[in-house]
Amino acid sequence: MRKGKVTRKTKETDVTVEIVLNGSGVTKINTQIPFLNHMLDLMGKHGLFDLTVEATGDIEVDYHHLMEDVGLTMGAAIAKALGTKEGITRFGSALVPMDESLSEVIIDLSGRPYMVYNVPGGDYTLRDLQVSLFEDFFRGVSNNGLFNLHVRLHYGRDTHHMIESIFKAFGRALSTAVKIEPRVKGVPSTKGTL
Repeated sequence: MRKGKVTRKTKETDVTVEIVLNGSGVTKINTQIPFLNHMLDLMGKHGLFDLTVEATGDIEVDYHHLMEDVGLTMGAAIAKALGTKEGITRFGSALVPMDESLSEVIIDLSGRPYMVYNVPGGDYTLRDLQVSLFEDFFRGVSNNGLFNLHVRLHYGRDTHHMIESIFKAFGRALSTAVKIEPRVKGVPSTKGTL
């Protein structure tokens, strides 16, 4: 039952993430940021992960600490759930529309964190949440998950739809990458390690 549970507690945040890779899309999300709750919920549902996130932080200062620390903790939980990575597919990609928006996410569970985030920047907000913080969130996931992550927004008009298509694509791509491939013996690498 590939499951990872990680808690990260600092002077700024208190975050616990539990993920079951072989889940069915059951989620329980509470981050103090309603839009992030919505994104994590649909990521779990579309990736078929059982996902529990409990997170509090100094949101009276800014959302940055909480967004980044949820990402860091989620990445660590994914890495823990993957264990030795024996038998995994390793690579995953998804191209997902959300009405007028289209996003693509590509993942390599290589053991080497690296992220390319090709999403137009700017000082956009969803209510009072800076959209630029999603880059920090995904960087935290990639860095602590120890994987290569490429996020590309092909196009879009509505900010909500753009971010939603990214999270759905991330859930689908990760779901493919973590799948067990019965033909893989050991880890899928010519080096013999990931």
